[in-house]
Amino acid sequence: MSLAQPSRGMTWFQALSGQSGETPGLPASIRVADGLLGDLPARYLALVPDAANPFPRARQGEAGLLEGWGLARAVDEVIQADASAAARRVLVVIVDVPSQAYGRREEALGIHQALAAAVDSYARARLAGHPVIALLVGKAMSGGFLAHGYQANRMIALRDPGVMVHAMGKESAARITLRTVEALEALAVENPPMAYDVDSYAALGLLWKTLDVGNVLQPSEADVATVTAALQQALDDIYHGPRDLSGRLGSPLRAASRKVRERLREQW
Repeated sequence: MSLAQPSRGMTWFQALSGQSGETPGLPASIRVADGLLGDLPARYLALVPDAANPFPRARQGEAGLLEGWGLARAVDEVIQADASAAARRVLVVIVDVPSQAYGRREEALGIHQALAAAVDSYARARLAGHPVIALLVGKAMSGGFLAHGYQANRMIALRDPGVMVHAMGKESAARITLRTVEALEALAVENPPMAYDVDSYAALGLLWKTLDVGNVLQPSEADVATVTAALQQALDDIYHGPRDLSGRLGSPLRAASRKVRERLREQW
């Protein structure tokens, strides 16, 4: 496994866990470390680039076949091991994922099932009482984000131009909508769902908190302390607040989403 330079995900994984996270039985692109968050046991998880990945489409940190099944396994281990524990481990999900892996082999071998397995494991962990906190330190794009991070009880994003959230990259979105990238960016100014920046995403009510740090790429001890404190605050909020994801619909911009759910309940 070789990295030209540590990815944002790897940088923050090491900074928060103090470990490299290489785990026998898991692909090199999945990093897992057991430690503490405050006084409570925690498992840190990250998806990182792997230049030696046998699937070329998944070498830049994308969520591919190995990554989907690997994340599912890493989370299932926690669910099973802590089934009778008094304190369920916290899952700290470090997100820096440019997309899912697009490719013929991925489609033929069922990438939809692999990523669904990861989604299912995170959701089952949350429903089983494991607090799940996602920390967005880089890109949170497309099916990669859905598989790794989106099922969290609380999501925290670092406020930085390199932290972006969307269903697809700008160039792809421009092609799909028959616009230029510049026209797409202009449209996003008045339509937050079309935007990529963290503040626009926060306006949709999906983020629990946005956070400023001194250096996203090379965090100092003070930066790590700031993020750790925010993770602990999110954990406290999970323990004393709703455990489901209903809070994501509270934003005024989600009025239509709330109305759709009301109509569905009436009809079903």
